[in-house]
Parts: sequence; C-alpha cells; structure tokens
Amino acid sequence: MKNLGFSWFFCLMIWVSLNCLVSCQKPGVVNVGAVFTFDSVIGRVAKAAMEAAISDINATPTILNETRLNLIEADANCNAFLGSIEAYQVIEREVVAFFGPQSSSIAHMISEIANGLQVPLVSYAATDPSLSAKQFPFFVRTVQSDSYQMNAMASLVDFYGWKEVIAIYVDNDYGRNGISALNDELNRRMAKAFYKLPLPVRFTQHDIVAVLNQSRLLGPRVYIVHVDPDPGLRIFATAEKLQMMSSNYVWFATDWLSATIDSFAPMNRTALSVLQGVVGLRQHIPESNQTKDFLSRWKKMQQQGLVKSELNTYGLCAYDTVWTVARSIDKFIDDGNNFTFSLSVKLNDSKTTQMHLGKLKVFDGGAILLDDILNTSFSGLTGPVRFNSDRNIGTSGYDVINIDKMADHIVGFWSNTFGFSVSPPETLQGTKNRHSEIEQKLGKVAWPGGKTKAPRGWVIADDERLLRIGVPYRASFVDFVTKLNGSHKIAGYCIDVFTEALKFVPYNVPYKFELFGDGQSNPNYGQLVQRVADDVFDAAVGDIAIVKNRTKVVDFSQPYITTGLVIVAPIHNTKSSAWVFLKPFTADMWCMTAGGFFIIAFVIWILEHRVNDAFRGPPRRQLVTMFMFSFSTLFKTNQEVTVSTLGRLVMVVWLFLLMVITSSYTANLTSILTVQQLSSPITGVESLIGNSWPIGYQVGSFAYGYLSDNLNIQRSRLVKLHSPEEYETALRLGPDNGGVAAIVDELSYVELFLSKRTDFGIIGQPFTKSGWGFAFQRDSPLAVDMSTAILKLSETGKLQEIHAKWFCKMGCPGERRGKSEPNQLHLVSFWGLYLLCGLITLVALLIFILRMVRQYARYRRRQLKLCRPSSSVQTTTRCSQVLFNFFDFIDEKEEAIKKMFMQCEINPVPETPTSTTSTAT
Repeated sequence: MKNLGFSWFFCLMIWVSLNCLVSCQKPGVVNVGAVFTFDSVIGRVAKAAMEAAISDINATPTILNETRLNLIEADANCNAFLGSIEAYQVIEREVVAFFGPQSSSIAHMISEIANGLQVPLVSYAATDPSLSAKQFPFFVRTVQSDSYQMNAMASLVDFYGWKEVIAIYVDNDYGRNGISALNDELNRRMAKAFYKLPLPVRFTQHDIVAVLNQSRLLGPRVYIVHVDPDPGLRIFATAEKLQMMSSNYVWFATDWLSATIDSFAPMNRTALSVLQGVVGLRQHIPESNQTKDFLSRWKKMQQQGLVKSELNTYGLCAYDTVWTVARSIDKFIDDGNNFTFSLSVKLNDSKTTQMHLGKLKVFDGGAILLDDILNTSFSGLTGPVRFNSDRNIGTSGYDVINIDKMADHIVGFWSNTFGFSVSPPETLQGTKNRHSEIEQKLGKVAWPGGKTKAPRGWVIADDERLLRIGVPYRASFVDFVTKLNGSHKIAGYCIDVFTEALKFVPYNVPYKFELFGDGQSNPNYGQLVQRVADDVFDAAVGDIAIVKNRTKVVDFSQPYITTGLVIVAPIHNTKSSAWVFLKPFTADMWCMTAGGFFIIAFVIWILEHRVNDAFRGPPRRQLVTMFMFSFSTLFKTNQEVTVSTLGRLVMVVWLFLLMVITSSYTANLTSILTVQQLSSPITGVESLIGNSWPIGYQVGSFAYGYLSDNLNIQRSRLVKLHSPEEYETALRLGPDNGGVAAIVDELSYVELFLSKRTDFGIIGQPFTKSGWGFAFQRDSPLAVDMSTAILKLSETGKLQEIHAKWFCKMGCPGERRGKSEPNQLHLVSFWGLYLLCGLITLVALLIFILRMVRQYARYRRRQLKLCRPSSSVQTTTRCSQVLFNFFDFIDEKEEAIKKMFMQCEINPVPETPTSTTSTAT
C-alpha cells in the first residue's frame, strides 16, 4: 500500500514537471508573413531590408533567444485580388504577424483578413489615411499617414500664397483618399479652387496626355502629383514634351517622387533632367550613427550583388517594422504566452467582413501581441519608434526637396509642430512649440525654367482657352457697348476702357467677347453678373453698376467711372430782367444795408464835425458831405479823411462790413446771372417723393428697384422707357400730356443723353453714389490687376480722354447741369457782423457824448469862476437854454473852445459892485 501511494505521487510529479516544461519552453521558430510586390520601387528595397532585419534579429542573442524568426514572403503583383489570395496562403502557415503590404488598396483587403484571424498587420508603406484603427483594429502603421503629408503639402502651397491648385492622382484608394485629405487641408487655408484630375491605376502615355491637355484649359498652373512610384517619371516627361515645365508652371510631388529618385542608381541620375524645378516631400530621417552604419552595410550588399536598388526611406521603415514585431514577440514570450491557433466557426457567419474565411485558424494571442506592438518603444533607423492613439507611428516631419540641375537639394523641413524651417525638427526641440507665419522660412528654390522667383501660379487664359467675357447686347444707349451692324465687332465706351486697361496688365490675356441678350431690349444685368458667378462667363464687361447684391457673388474691379442716380428734366435760359441786381439780397437785407449807410453818415458827422473842416460849413454843404462820404465808402472813392480816433475806429469796422457784404453780393449776383432755370417745379428728389407726378426710368436699370424699395415711390408712378428717343418724347410731353415730369437714371446714361441735347439738364446732385466696374469670378487675380490698370489709366489721363470722346460731343453735359435758383442772402446770415458794427459805433458815440458833457461842464465852471457876470446878467437859466448852449458848444470847433478857455484865464472881467451898478442905472 505504501509502495502504491509512492508510485502515484511519483507519477504526479512527473506529470507536473512535464507540463511546466512544456509551458516554459520557448518555440524554436515563429512564422511571420509579408505580402508585397517584389518587383516595384518600394518592394525591391523592402524585401532586402526585411531580410536583413530578420538576419540581424536571428543573430542577436539578446532578443528572441533560442527562437528564430521565419519570414514567409508572397508576391502581390500589384493586384488586390492576387494579394488577398497570397495572404490566405501565408496565413495557412500559422503566421503571428503580417508585414506590409505596400499598396493601400491591398491593405484594405488584407486588413479584413487580419481582423477576422486576429493577426496584427504592420505596414511600412500603406499611407492611405482612411485605414483607420476603428475600422481595422489589427492594422498598425510604421510609416507616416498621408494625412500628415497632405498637411505639409497644403502648408507648402499656402506658404507661397497660391489659392488655386490642380491635383493629378491615381484613381485608387491611395490616390483618392490622399487627395481628399489634401482637399480638406486646402479648405482650412481658404483655397479658392481645387481641380482633381484622376489617372487610371495602370495609366498609359495616352492617359497622361489627355489629363495634361485637360488641365491646360483650367486657370491654375500649380500642380500636385500624387501617384504610385514611377521609375519612368512618365508624367513629367510628358509634361516636358507638352512644354508644361516652363517658368509659368509650378510642380509639387508627394513622397512617391523622393522614393523613386532615391532608388535610382548614380548612372541613372540623368533622368532627373525632366524634373527641373519640381518641389517634393521626403519623410524626414534624423541623422544617427545607426542609420549611417546601415547605409554603409547597404552599399556592401550592393557590391556583393545582394541588392540592385538604392536605399530609400521605405526601406528604412521596413527594417524598423521587422524589429518592432520582433521586440513584441520577445515580450510576448517572456510574459509566458504561447503561440496557439484555433478554429472558429464564427468566421463563416461574420457580417462585418463579408468574406468566406472557411475554417482558417485564429491566432489566440493576437490581441495580446497587438497590444505589445502598440506599446513598443525604441530608437530605430527612422528615429524614435512609438505609436500614437491612431496606431500610426509618431511623425518626424518631412524634408522639402527641390530638383535642380539633375540633383535633389533639401531647401527646408516641415513638422506638424514647428511648420517650415531651415533646421531639422529635432534641433528645434525645447524652443517654441507653436509656429507662426512670421517664423516660417525655406531656402532658395529653383522653379521650372530656372527662375528663383516664385511663379505667378495661374493664367487667366491662353491660346487654347480664351477668357470668356460676357458683354450686354444693348438695344439703347449703344454708345456704351453693343455689336456693330454688319459685323461681329463689339465697340463702345466700356470696350475702349477695357482694351486700354488690358495694356497695363503685365501679362497676356487672350479673350473673346460673348454677347448676352437679344439686342431687341436691354438685358437684365443681375442675370449677367450671375452668369459670371456660375462660371458661364469668366468676366463681364459693360455698363455694370457696382451694387451691394452683386458684390456678394462676384468681384468687381476698381470703378472706371463714378456714377449714381440723378434727375433729368427740361431746362431753359433765364429771361433778362432790369431789376436782376436786386435779387442777391432780400428786402430786409436791403433795408438794413441802406439804414447802415445813413447811420454811419450821421455818426461820422458827429465825430468829425468839431475837428474836421471837411464836415463844417453851411448846413447844405454839411448834409451833402455827410451822405457823400458815407456812400463813397462803398466804392472807396471818398476824398474826405477822418481825423478823430473814434471816427477812424468806426470806419474800420464799417469798411470790414462793407467788404463782406459786397463780396457776397457779387458772388450771388454772378450766380444768378449765369444760372439756368427749370421749366418744371422739380427741385430735387424730395419733390419727386412728395408729389404724384409720373417718373421715367430705363428698362433693365436698378433705378426701378431703388425708387420703389428704398424711396417707397408707388410703382404705378414709374414709367418704363426704352431709349433716349423715348426719354426726349416723354420729357417734352410733360406729366399733364401723357409724359413724365422727370427721369431718374444713372449719371452716365444721362450724360450720354444730354451730350446730343441741350434742352434738358440734371437737377441737383446725384442722390446715390456708385460706379461701374468689370465683374470677375470670386478671388480672380485679374480683378486686382485690372483695378491697378484702371488707376494707371486715370493717372495718365487716358480715362478722361475716352470719356470726352463719347460724352462731350456737344460740350460736356456736366457743364450744362440744371440748378435751382440760388437762395437770396438774408439778414440772418449777417446779423452777427451788423451787431458788432452797431455796438462799436454806439460805444464810440457814447464816448464822444460823455467827453463833450465833461468838457462843457468844465467850460461852464471856469466861466462862472473866472468871468463873474454883471448885475444885468441873469444867474439862472432855463433847461432849454442849457441844451441850446450845449449844442452851440458842440457846434464850435475844438480849437475855438480851447481859445475860450485861454481867454478866460488871461483876461478876467473886473468885479463891479452891486450898489454902484444900481445907482448908475
């Protein structure tokens, strides 16, 4: 019994030991698969790089010790269907991970298989941004997604200020989704136009020629080429034959081009001659000793005949991809996991993949290995290898390369953090983490044609695609623009301005005029402008008013003529009048002015009478002198001169008042004598609004909408007129005889109407301000250049010459503009000046009177003190007598008064006793 128990215990220990040995034993071989196109630019490099990585891993004892990686390769032959079949065949050999594929289209198919079998698919070349982690959770990418590359490409286009781009791309998942990402990035940068021209997956020379010829019919000359690597560089070779690699063109290429030319052998570099001036992107690889050592090793492999292609960035990515998976497998084994596979019946009923996977084995540890891959972090040939939340490798940016003289040159770098710089992104770490437009910088670029100045990047038109210019086919006012009878030539004032302005545009603009309208009636200008917005016309030339609603859909040039709505009505010359000289002043103004002369005459006589001999003498003489002096100041012909200080003060103020009055009178009288009077009671737009007279307008003009909508004039009052002849007839009939009281139209039409008629004139000033311009599609660069050209026309005087040619055949109508009678000058306009003159005159008069009173009082006191009166002299006098004596005193000359003072002081009268006088009497 004891021996039996010992036997059982011994058997149990052996069983446990065997199980532990099985679970802890590392596998001798782990299969990994790779599906890619062997004979391709990327495939030739990736094959050698992956095989070198497998060799290095198996030879390194620190990783996968005692376990060997076995790489199972399959050729996809650039075909998604064949690639899927090859993937099934590789999976049957129980691979734990897939490398590749290089094609995004094949990656979409194999990702479905990887999802179903839970085998991590690690791609080093599938850059399609639509390969998302949410749709394909087992898809991991060790190369930068095209979403980053298109961000860099859009930034490059925006860096040089181009807003219109043509994209040529291959019509597969890689091309379509990449260009879609580019479109989104350009929209963020407010690009105006993005033309997409697809090529078949297996495009031929004929396809390239067709696409390039199609692109020449478009305006932009900035091209972005996004195709699969092409050793023949067929697109650029064809473009050179079509003379599309000249200085007018700009060519960008995504990293397919750098991958292609990097794989060229040195003796094949002459093929780069067709790439002169092309700018492209290359995945940035930071410099490291590890990378330099691998490059040296690659050259040795070439010398040994193991490799026939030069190394490109995709080869480095493929090498790092294998090491990424190897490190993950090593961790997977170290964590005690086993590589086991099991059958899954659910694959047959899968609704997500819709693929018949049969009874293929599912990798049980696929999710764990995937997690180990995503957590991998090491320094590889391409730089730091770390994965972000989108299961893409962290971007290290792009090199901006320029092909010049059959060599590629790095002119700068781009990173998502720092934007453009001339220093590698890794050297900018620790500086500002956000870029600004001011800091963006690139080196000198040699563009197609050898120029270092960035091309304009667009053409308005060429000989194959003429600029389509819509021209209104007018039925009236044909002097502006119309088709000449008996020919296809279009002429007119607007055409002359346009053709002269084109001479100042710094490039050739081939164009053709296309008539808009039937010529029987004036076309609708709003519809003409809309045709430009709808790309039916490239531009519109004519008498097109720049109004608010039109500026919302098109761009206008600088106005070449200032216009606005005006009122035109019948006019006639003013009849002569014998009393026209009285019109400048109102009656109260005349009365005040006349009263001023009388008052000044009286005041000056008072102030000058005692000191100025000219104002003395017989009363009649004094009266004549007084008024002659006053009125002669009006003509500055007075012979008398003021002597007193107060008189001179009053005269200075009075003469200033007369100067202002006479100047105003002269100006107003001149205006009255030259003005033209209206034969209608209309004086302005207010009188039109306030009455019920019929108003004429030109059919097709925006005047109808303005009068009815803005001025609220009843539409029943508005009369439609078609031609200048109808204008004249309606105005001559007048509102009472079936005509109109006035016509409201744009100033330019009215001036042309008046250039041949002298019986009508413009009332007042334009009551709206606008102008005429040429209409272009939104953001058209020609609109800016035409605006500059119009300004130059104006500066040189040519614009005025064209205007005079068409509008001044009988004298410029602006010189015959009807005006209402000038307002008469009212007293209220001069009351301040009259008040000033009156106050100074009154003050002067008061000062004079006070001086006279003081002088008279002094004279009387001295007379009573020094000249004692006789007994016969009365000592008291009446008040009236005092006043008479005072006026007699004032009437005396100043010199006589002074003599009287002196006489009283020198010869005093002797005192006579009262008693003696009485006795004698």
